[in-house]
Amino acid sequence: GTNGLRLTMESALTARDRVGVQDFVLLENFTSEAAFIDNLRKRFKENLIYTYIGSVLVSVNPYKELEIYTKQNMERYRGVSFYEVSPHLYAIADNSYRSLRTERRDQCILISGESGAGKTEATKKILQYYAMTCPASQQVETVKDRLLQSNPVLEAFGNAKTIRNDNSSRFGKYMDVQFDYRGAPVGGHILNYLLEKSRVVHQNHGERNFHIFYQLLEGGEEDLLRRLGLEKSPQQYHYLVKGHCARVSSINDKNDWKVMRRALSIISFNDSEVEDLLSIVASVLHLGNVQFAADEEGNAQVTTENQIKYLARLLAVEGSVLRDALIHKKIIAKGEELISPLNLEQAAYARDALAKAVYGRTFSWLVNKVNKSLAYKEGEFPGWRSTTVLGLLDIYGFEIFQHNSFEQFCINYCNEKLQQLFIELTLKSEQDEYESEGIAWEPVQYFNNKIICDLVEEKFKGIISILDEECLRPGDATDTTFLEKLEETVKNHPHFLTHKLADQKTRKSLGREEFRLSHYAGDVTYSVAGFLDKNNDLLFRNLKETMCNSENPIINQCFDRTELTDKKRPETAATQFKNSLSKLMEILMSKEPSYIRCIKPNDAKQADRFDEVIIRHQVKYLGLMENLRVRRAGFAYRRKYEVFLQRYKSLCPETWPTWDGRPHDGVAVLVKHLGYKQEEYKMGRTKIFIRFAKTLFATEDALEVRKQSLATKMQATWRGFYRRKKFLHMKHAAIAIQSWWRGTLGRRKAAKRKWAVETIRRFIKGFIYRSHPRCPENEYFLDHIRFSFLMNLKRNLPKNVLDKSWPIPPPSIREASQLLRQLCMQNMVWTYCKRISPEWKQQLEQKVIASEIFKGKKDNYPQSVPRLFINTRLGNEEINAKVLQALGDEAIK
Repeated sequence: GTNGLRLTMESALTARDRVGVQDFVLLENFTSEAAFIDNLRKRFKENLIYTYIGSVLVSVNPYKELEIYTKQNMERYRGVSFYEVSPHLYAIADNSYRSLRTERRDQCILISGESGAGKTEATKKILQYYAMTCPASQQVETVKDRLLQSNPVLEAFGNAKTIRNDNSSRFGKYMDVQFDYRGAPVGGHILNYLLEKSRVVHQNHGERNFHIFYQLLEGGEEDLLRRLGLEKSPQQYHYLVKGHCARVSSINDKNDWKVMRRALSIISFNDSEVEDLLSIVASVLHLGNVQFAADEEGNAQVTTENQIKYLARLLAVEGSVLRDALIHKKIIAKGEELISPLNLEQAAYARDALAKAVYGRTFSWLVNKVNKSLAYKEGEFPGWRSTTVLGLLDIYGFEIFQHNSFEQFCINYCNEKLQQLFIELTLKSEQDEYESEGIAWEPVQYFNNKIICDLVEEKFKGIISILDEECLRPGDATDTTFLEKLEETVKNHPHFLTHKLADQKTRKSLGREEFRLSHYAGDVTYSVAGFLDKNNDLLFRNLKETMCNSENPIINQCFDRTELTDKKRPETAATQFKNSLSKLMEILMSKEPSYIRCIKPNDAKQADRFDEVIIRHQVKYLGLMENLRVRRAGFAYRRKYEVFLQRYKSLCPETWPTWDGRPHDGVAVLVKHLGYKQEEYKMGRTKIFIRFAKTLFATEDALEVRKQSLATKMQATWRGFYRRKKFLHMKHAAIAIQSWWRGTLGRRKAAKRKWAVETIRRFIKGFIYRSHPRCPENEYFLDHIRFSFLMNLKRNLPKNVLDKSWPIPPPSIREASQLLRQLCMQNMVWTYCKRISPEWKQQLEQKVIASEIFKGKKDNYPQSVPRLFINTRLGNEEINAKVLQALGDEAIK
C-alpha cells in the first residue's frame, strides 16, 4: 500500500528526481571530478549529507544538528534492504550487523577522513544505533552502557582542540564489539594507536592541550582541587597556555567534566582509582611549572620547591629523589653507574620527557582499564563459542599542516596503508562479484600506492629503518645527519625530495631541514627537527627508577621494574607504530569491510558553507574517484533478479501482476520487452548487470509513467471501494447501536415487572400472616402498614389544641400512637403558650378564676366566656385629692 510506495519513492534510483543522485555510481559523467563535487554540493545544500558509491558511504559534516538520528529513524533502517531507503550511517551499520548475523562472519566498519570531518561522531552514532536496536537483557544493558561511556573518558584524555577541530582525536582507535548468538552485544575491546604525546608539553598557536586538564580545572570541586594543589585558572600552568587559547566559547569544560565523571563510574572506576588518576593529571600540570636556573658551573638547579613538594605527594615518591632525577642523568657504562649534571636545556628536556611518559603510559593504562570493564565474561553470557565481532576503526585522517613533524609522518603513513587496503579490498570484492556471477572482468587502471608504503616501511632501505639506524648508532647522530642519510639512501625515489635533490625552481619551497613525500593524497613537506628525539622517546634512567618506586598504584603499573634490568634497547616509536599498523591490517583483512568516508566542507567549522577547493582535495586523497572508477568498471548497476523483477514487473504484460517461473527467466522476458540492446546488459548467475546509467534512467522513467497510470486507475477503484467500505461500516455501526438500545429497554422493562410481581407476592403473604408475631413472611406487610399509618398521620395531624381528631392505629403500634398523641398535644400546647402576650396571659388567668367561681352555677355563663374583662379600676389621678389626703399612707385596694 502507501508504505511500499513511500519506500519505493525513497529508493536510490528515484532519488535523482529529488536532489542529485543518491549513488554516485549512477552519475552519467562518472569520470568527471566536477560532476562528482556538484552532486555533493546539491545534496549538501538540502541537508542530504550522505551519498553512496555502491556500498561505500560518503558523509559530509553539516556542522549543525540534524533531525536524522531519532529513534524512529533507527527503526526505519532496522532490517530493511540496503537500497530500499535513502543513504544513511544507519544503513551501513544495519547492513554490517545483518551480514554478521546471517553469514556468521566478522565485520569491520572503516571510518576515515581528515581531522574535523566527523569520524568520531560517526563512531558514536553507530554505537548508539547498536545500543538502541540490538536485543537486550540486564547484563547486555551494562555492556551497552560501558561501550557508550568509554567514549567520553577516552575523548577527555585523548582528544584536544586543534585549529581544524574542537574535538580532534589525537590517537587512533580500533574498537571490537562482540555479539552473541542472539545478536546482543556482550563485550568489547579497544586498541589505541600513537597518542600525540608531544601535545602534553607543547601546542601550536590556536590549539589546546588534552581536554582533561581544562575539564579538571573548570569542573573539579574546590575540595578536590585543594587536595591536588591546583588553582581554577588554566593561565597558571605553562603546559596549558602554549597555544594561547585555554578557554574556548564552543567548549563547555564544566559540563564535559560532569559527563566524564559519570562515565568513569559506569565503567567501574571506584573513588580511590579516580583520585589516583586525577593525581597523575595534576602532577603533569605541576611538572610543567617546575623551573630551573643555572649555577656558576652552568648546571641546572630546581628553583620551584613548592612544585616538587606537590609532585612528591601526588606521584607518591621521595621529593629529594625526584628533584635530583630532574637535574642529573644516570648512565651505566661498563657495569658502573655514572651520574652527570644536566644543563638548563637538558633539564627542561628531562622534565618534558617525564611529563610525556607519565601521561602517555597513563593513557595506555586507561585503555586497558576500559577493556577490563568491557571484557566478555563467559559466565554471564552462555554460548560463548558462537560470538562474532564487529570492528569500528576511527583513526586520524590525512594531515597536512603548515609545519609537519614526526606525528604527521606517522599519521600519513597510516593513511597510506589504509588506502592500499581500501583499493585492494574494493578491487578484490568487485573482481570476486564478477567472478562469482560468471561475467568477464575488465582490468581497471588505478594508482597502486604500494611504492609509497615501501618507501616508508621497507626493511633496511625505508625511511623508518634509516631513522632507527640513526637513533641507535653510536656517535653524534642528529636530525640533520638523519636527513643526509635519507638523501644518500633514497635519493632516486620518485616520491622523495629534499632541498639538495630538488631543481632550482622547486628548491625555493623546501627548507634545508625538510624533506617532501609525494603521498597518494598530495605532497607533504616534513621538518626533520625533533624526529630523532620523538622516535627515541627516551626517558632518563634515574627518572624511570624514581617512577618505579612510586606508591601511586597507577604509576606503579605503568612503570615496570623489569625495564630497569632489561638490557635490550626498547623499540623506537616509529617501529612500534609500524608493527601495530601491520597487526591492524591483519585484523582488517580477516573481516568483511564496510567503508564510511568523511568529508569536511570548510575549515571554519561553519554550517551551510561548501568550500570546493577543500572538498576537491579530500575527494582526491580519500580516493573517491578511484573507488567510483573501480565500481563502474563495466557495469553501473547490478541487482538480484528477484529485486529487479519485483521493481519493474509492471512494465511487461507477461510479468504483471505475477511471474510464476524462475526470477532469471522473468527478468529475461522483461528486458526483452523493454528493448535492452545486447551491449547494455549481462545476465549473471544471480544478478542482472546493466552497463549504462541512462539505460536504467529510461527504465525508471517508464516505471514512473506506468505508476502514474496505475495510480489513476487505482485512485478511481479505491474511491469507490472506500465509499462502499465507509457505508458498510456506518450501517454496521447503526445496527449495532439499535440492537444494543433495544436490548437495554427490554432488560429495564423486564426488571420492572419482576420487581412488581415480587412486591405483590410479599404483600399478599404478609396479609395472610398479619396476626402472627413478626416473621420473614409478614415483616414487609407490617412495615408497610406502619409506614401507611405514619404517612396518614403526617397528613392529618390535629390543627389546634381543641381539635381532638386522631387516626385509628393498627394493633402493632397502638402504644406508639398513644405516645405520639401525647407528644403532639404537648407540642401544640407549648407552641400556643410560646405565642401568648402578657396582657392575654392576664386575661386568661382572670377567666380561669372566673370559671372556678361561676362554671355550672350561672345559666348564661358560657355565653359570657368570650367577652374580655375590662380594667375599670380608678387611677390615682381620678380619685379626689381630699380623699387621698385623708387616707394618708394607706394603700388603696
